[in-house]
Amino acid sequence: MTHLFQPTRRSALAAVAAASIVAVAGPAAAQGTWPNKPVRIVVPFAAGGTTDILARAIAPELSKAFGQQFIVDNKPGAGGNLGAEIVAHAPNDGYTLLMGTVGTHGINRALYPKLPYDPIKDFVPVTLVAAVPNVMEMNAEKAKALNINNVADFIKYAKANPGKLNMASSGSGTSIHLAGELFKSMTGTYMIHIPYRGSGPALMDMVGGSADVMFDNLPSSMQQIKGGKLKALAVTSATRSSALPDVPTVEEVGGPALKGYEASSWFGLLAPAGTSPDTVNRIQQEVSKSLATPAMKEKMQLQGAIPSGSTPAQFTKLIDDEHKKWARVVKDSGAKVD
Repeated sequence: MTHLFQPTRRSALAAVAAASIVAVAGPAAAQGTWPNKPVRIVVPFAAGGTTDILARAIAPELSKAFGQQFIVDNKPGAGGNLGAEIVAHAPNDGYTLLMGTVGTHGINRALYPKLPYDPIKDFVPVTLVAAVPNVMEMNAEKAKALNINNVADFIKYAKANPGKLNMASSGSGTSIHLAGELFKSMTGTYMIHIPYRGSGPALMDMVGGSADVMFDNLPSSMQQIKGGKLKALAVTSATRSSALPDVPTVEEVGGPALKGYEASSWFGLLAPAGTSPDTVNRIQQEVSKSLATPAMKEKMQLQGAIPSGSTPAQFTKLIDDEHKKWARVVKDSGAKVD
């Protein structure tokens, strides 16, 4: 004879209580499981540039904080637009982030007639990681051969020899490109623009001598400047960089034509629109913590970067302000995508 299990009153109450706990705790528990697999940080430029350097600086810190790997994935092309598009259309589950730049989220909307993503609607800002000055630099041997020792010498030579110098950049629409275009428009000089797929490849040609001048983000050029391969003529920020205190600003040494010249860069994490605010805030808090440590502060400052860790709201305001600023620069300089 088969005996069926008959639940007692006690076991029935226990089952109801357990079910209630699961029903109440379920959503919170599910939310708390992020991350339960590796997180990808898309860098929209080639390895070796400042965007890549900063992403690789914070990725290990986030991996330690969350117990999952944060993997840097380089997706260069179209002035950062290719990588930005990938993230814009990725699932908003917190497992795909973008290391965005002043180019992808401040300049490109004004420069490109049609973007494959909307830098405002398709993203939620997480945190500004760092701001950096750009540095106007030349191949050291070429500068010596042309007797160019400073910005005034450069302007004099460029005006006397229009088109004989080429200007490398990390891609059309990047801050490196626009810093050069702004310089050209304010000084009335002409250099042939050569866009690369990131600072890394451009720097190889700068050091090799086939590229003449570049307005690079300081961190990616620092090693070559200190090694004597590149000559720093000036930094593009409003004030001198503590990492290169002896190098003047463009405005300091550019004369009346360059009064008010300023073209700094910034880099920050963004996620696809609709990403959980809880996930966004957790990432921001951990980035902010890591950037505040003495070791990370020193690492950033030695490269010429100013660490941030701003809140999502602060980063959102910065992006809005930068849209307005660079739209004016693009219009005034007449910059176009090559």
